[in-house]
Amino acid sequence: MTDKKKIASATLVMASATSLSRIAGLIRDIIVARLFGAGMMTDAFFMAFTIPNVLRRFFGEGSLTAAFVPTFSEVFHQRGEKEAQQLANRCVTLLLLIMLVIVILGIYFSPWIVQGIGFGFGQVAGKLQLTDQLNRIMFPYIGLVSVLALLTGILNVRGHFFVPSLSPLFLNLSMILSALTLGHVFEQPIYALAVGVLFGGIVQLLMQFPVLCRYKIHIRPDFNFRNDPYLHKIMTLMLPGIAGVAIYQINIIVTRLLASFLPQGSVSYLYYGQRLFEFPQGIFIVALAQAALPMMSRQVAEDDLCALRRSLSFAMTLITIFTLPAIIGLILCAQPIYSLFFLGGEFDQIALERTALALICYAPGLIFVGYSRIAAQTFYALKDTRTPVIISFWTLLVNLILGGILMQFYGFKGLAIALTVSSVFNALMLLVLLQKRVGTFIHRSLYAPTLKVIPACFMMAVVVAFSLSLTDWMQHGLFFSKSLVLGAAISIGIMVYLGCCYLFKVDEVRQGWHLFSRKG
Repeated sequence: MTDKKKIASATLVMASATSLSRIAGLIRDIIVARLFGAGMMTDAFFMAFTIPNVLRRFFGEGSLTAAFVPTFSEVFHQRGEKEAQQLANRCVTLLLLIMLVIVILGIYFSPWIVQGIGFGFGQVAGKLQLTDQLNRIMFPYIGLVSVLALLTGILNVRGHFFVPSLSPLFLNLSMILSALTLGHVFEQPIYALAVGVLFGGIVQLLMQFPVLCRYKIHIRPDFNFRNDPYLHKIMTLMLPGIAGVAIYQINIIVTRLLASFLPQGSVSYLYYGQRLFEFPQGIFIVALAQAALPMMSRQVAEDDLCALRRSLSFAMTLITIFTLPAIIGLILCAQPIYSLFFLGGEFDQIALERTALALICYAPGLIFVGYSRIAAQTFYALKDTRTPVIISFWTLLVNLILGGILMQFYGFKGLAIALTVSSVFNALMLLVLLQKRVGTFIHRSLYAPTLKVIPACFMMAVVVAFSLSLTDWMQHGLFFSKSLVLGAAISIGIMVYLGCCYLFKVDEVRQGWHLFSRKG
């Protein structure tokens, strides 16, 4: 199987699993919106959930994966299964010890942490206290999913992607069940969501162990840290990686902190908008980047820069082809989607309109988020975690300055626009530096399909906009007719786009279909 085919096949597997998780996540957000609306309780929950999520990415999915996967891949492919098993044992043991300390400190210092990132909440009586209590309940989640991220890296290197990609589905299911069944147990029903997060983290972690056993990977405690050069190598790579992920997450914290000074509900509008923005990002971009990292790590280990450039160019071409129509779709379908699924209960027309505006402001950044993700993964495969750190720092400054200025004029919309502009800046800087590092990979093979899909996107936009104009999306109810119109608009839009790509001879669509639909 060729490298391109392996990347595409792994992407398809993860995208399929992630699609289920994202659909469950959409259902979760619909239930949360209808039960709790967009106000004090949801602002407090989303702010509290920011903290364990940020720390999870500090130590887990971001820096740890970026440092661990290339090194573990090198040990597994060059040193053999026995040494790879030893490295896995030591990494899991050390990570558990570190996470235990972090969880204890996080719960103890929770009031000060919450006040630091949600200072503006102090203007509303009881809002900071509620955020603090929710944070304490959810904080152990960071330890659970950090270990999950490490086990995911092990399985990805061994060629297994499905179960790790499916695990977020169970977090969403846990939160849904908790919100629906445990709300009456608590004086503040929002506590049920926090309990669901904690239980979901436990389930996510436990479901990896049967798959590990199938690959004869038996995780055991191993405290022999000092004598493992590969463990030291991971730690060395991870330190700047933590800084880079920290800066990116500080970006999110800065946005939430600034939003805490805006009128009540602003944090929730931005959260709901970003969740739908992350839907195509999680299904395709994250899956593609995660599939490409082990492959690129192997190509670097074999010193095959030609193959690395081909993989990189192919990944960027796929991102271009699939994210451009997604951007158009998000902009046109923002209000219809929130009208169909969210409008009702505590989620009123004002929340609908403002959440849709947040999504429209986020949408143009999708393609640049994709480019950044692939470029950063390539730097990680090259064992260079320093360059993304430097770019992330400047990206943070761009977001902070623009956010502070634009929120004065446009409120929450200004914060969304600032994050989009900073995504553009981050992608361009990473791509320029990466080309200097590995040689030219942005050439005609990327330009040609981009020029072809632009008219295809235009034709799709015309058809979708006309279809959506057939109903009033600000009206309550009408679920059946809204479903028919929205479903028809999306389906016709996809068919028009693919048909135009076929007419304009976008070879990557045809090649991508064959790569995804056939194995071996």
